[in-house]
Amino acid sequence: MSESFRNRLARPIRRSVRIPCQVVRERDFTMVGRQVVDISEEGMLIRAEGLNARQPRARLLTGEPIIVSFQAPFSRRWIDAEAFVARVIHGRRPGDRWRGLALVFEHMAIPARRLLHREFEWYAPAVERPRSPPSR
Repeated sequence: MSESFRNRLARPIRRSVRIPCQVVRERDFTMVGRQVVDISEEGMLIRAEGLNARQPRARLLTGEPIIVSFQAPFSRRWIDAEAFVARVIHGRRPGDRWRGLALVFEHMAIPARRLLHREFEWYAPAVERPRSPPSR
């Protein structure tokens, strides 16, 4: 297997962090999260809040645009980014401890990306949890 092929298959390293954030749904600016759980250069996992599954307006859908603002880990600087929902974690699977959202960054300023890249080396990689087999 060639080196360039391996590089294309490599996923970015996720880092375990607990940093404050403000994540709002773009269409109505409803707050959907206040804490980053893990982060990479391509996206983040946040704890979801304020979304009630019984209210249709409050549901968050995969692909929905999101506005993210979070504090850089070792800085007082806040980073703003546009993202979309890649996965909604409902908290129903074995091993899910809370409801969450996996977000993929669509747009982030280059200086902000550089700042994150420098600060990531201080954090340990996130621990991969084994995935449970799909229920039938």
